[in-house]
Amino acid sequence: MNLLFIVAGLMAVAGILGVILARQPVHQVIATVFSFIGLAALYLSLQSEFLAVIQLIVYGGAVMILFLFVIALLSARKDPVEKDAGSLTKSAIAGFSGGGALLVMLAIVGLFGAEGRLPWTQVPDQFGQVREFGYQLLTTYVFPFEVIAFILMVAVIGVMILVGRNRA
Repeated sequence: MNLLFIVAGLMAVAGILGVILARQPVHQVIATVFSFIGLAALYLSLQSEFLAVIQLIVYGGAVMILFLFVIALLSARKDPVEKDAGSLTKSAIAGFSGGGALLVMLAIVGLFGAEGRLPWTQVPDQFGQVREFGYQLLTTYVFPFEVIAFILMVAVIGVMILVGRNRA
């Protein structure tokens, strides 16, 4: 295993633990984004650049923005959420420390390049390519793909109905 795979796996697991342990829904969404970044790095370690970019754009970007809008609609208040925004909290210190550690690890991987890596494990030749990804998504995995799309649509409609009832 190479260093990127190990760090990315730890990032994904840490993000999921953050989702489970966080008390604020916004913090859970941020932890989910952190986990998605770890998954994208796992795809990169498997030499699947397309899947890594799609992971960041679709899940890290669009789906998480959708979740943030849903959270904002459900928890709209008149008073500000953070009252002492000027102080540095434990979670902010942990976030800055984690980000700094990630930058140091990326710098180490970037500086040492191929010398610090173990040889790649063998993956199929078509793994991660756009054509194979599209073929698998629209043939083998079309039903789960449509079920997930339907569940997300029902969730958004449900939130809109709930918010509409509270305002009426």
